[in-house]
Amino acid sequence: MTARTLHGRDALGLGGLEVVVEHGRISALTSTPDPGHDAPWIGPGLIDLQVNGHLDGDANAAEPSPDHISAMARSLAAHGVTRFLPTVITASPAEMLARIRAIDQAVRTSTATSRAVAGIHVEGPSLSEQDGPRGVHPLAHIRPPAIAELQSWLDAAPGLLRVVTLSPHHPGSVEATRFLVAHGVRVAVGHTHATDAEIAAVVDAGATLSTHLGNGAHAVLPRHPNYLWTQLAERRLAAGVIADGHHLPDATLATMIAAKRDHGIFLVSDAVATPSALRENGVSTVGGGVHLADDGALRHVSTGFLAGSVQTLDVGVATVARLTGSLSAALRLASAAPASVLDDGPHWRVGARADVLLFDWAPGDRAITPRQVLVAGEPAIESFDDADATDARTTDTRTATGGRR
Repeated sequence: MTARTLHGRDALGLGGLEVVVEHGRISALTSTPDPGHDAPWIGPGLIDLQVNGHLDGDANAAEPSPDHISAMARSLAAHGVTRFLPTVITASPAEMLARIRAIDQAVRTSTATSRAVAGIHVEGPSLSEQDGPRGVHPLAHIRPPAIAELQSWLDAAPGLLRVVTLSPHHPGSVEATRFLVAHGVRVAVGHTHATDAEIAAVVDAGATLSTHLGNGAHAVLPRHPNYLWTQLAERRLAAGVIADGHHLPDATLATMIAAKRDHGIFLVSDAVATPSALRENGVSTVGGGVHLADDGALRHVSTGFLAGSVQTLDVGVATVARLTGSLSAALRLASAAPASVLDDGPHWRVGARADVLLFDWAPGDRAITPRQVLVAGEPAIESFDDADATDARTTDTRTATGGRR
């Protein structure tokens, strides 16, 4: 790997910053004089812990394939995302298992994809069966957690299962939470209509996250108590939030950021695949009748419920920067905060993996605009091309010799 030196305006501090990258790691972070407004901002790459798909890459494709995951990694990198969790949503046991296996295969067979994929998030199938909290997850496949099914996920993708979202109202949720936590998996509360006591029970059992708090909920709730207040107040739950301009009104998002400031809060995209038909004419049969509405949100045709997002974290960072008046605070919610959830080692300091983002942004911009993205020290798009070529040669050699990696 080539040594690189990058310069820009420090997106997490004041003045300028020089970042030296060697052997895929940060070897120096040095403050410099402010390089001026023409210089790009420089900071850590974005980390997205909930991505169902992006453009033509789909973690929930009807025909699962490692190519879908590699496509996600490539297209997300163009938006500044250097690590992400492909997210498998509610389906039949066989379908979910096939999708988990496809992610595992993508990581094992593509060097570039393995650098970008930090693990797997499984959202479901043990969610609320009620309209509203269920969102667009198919009612036919909602089911209580079963240890045997959880074990099958662990077996299908050794070391990759990182987050499981469930609703605490199901019988067996406490036991499932204990089982997952014992295997190093973070448990998130989401798509729920659970009571205070049911939420407290899974938190006591080890649940530590809330999935896209404020969404996957009833349209109308009791003033208090309700499951949103409970999660906001629970100091042991760090909350993911979607800041795409559709999922949460500004006042709600600002309140959640303030309420969770000391508990933990991070941005997610909840992005979904947008096949060509959807991008070209706003219509798709994905998810049983999802369309791109006039307001730019992805909605279910019959219910109007949001069905994931077409936006990525570059939009989320700009949204939060506008709300808080702080680019630094916004970038931390999409980098350092999710990095702390993954807890995979040092982040944005000497010795850390060199995931580096150079980007343009000015107050009022709808999104940050990446100029250059390094994933583990290598330029993102070039690294995909080079790694794919190397992986193809390695595969050809293994095929010819009958060897295994």
